[in-house]
Amino acid sequence: MVHYFRVMKNVTITLDEEVAQWVRIWAAKRQTSVSRLVGEMLHKRMLEDQEYETLMKQHLSAEPKHLKQVADHYLRRDELHDR
Repeated sequence: MVHYFRVMKNVTITLDEEVAQWVRIWAAKRQTSVSRLVGEMLHKRMLEDQEYETLMKQHLSAEPKHLKQVADHYLRRDELHDR
């Protein structure tokens, strides 16, 4: 059995007093620490960002799709607006 341990880093953040008080209460209601709460929120954001980047790379590497048949023509402005 292999155990993987994450290396945890301490960081200091500065919060407005009102925000600090609110987040302490919010964390206490969830029986966790502010540190863990912020860490989980940032981890979730990181995963969302990574997923977005992956999907964007897939999208940009895909072959372009034709929106019309070769014989079709685009409508002129006056045709489009029935002028």
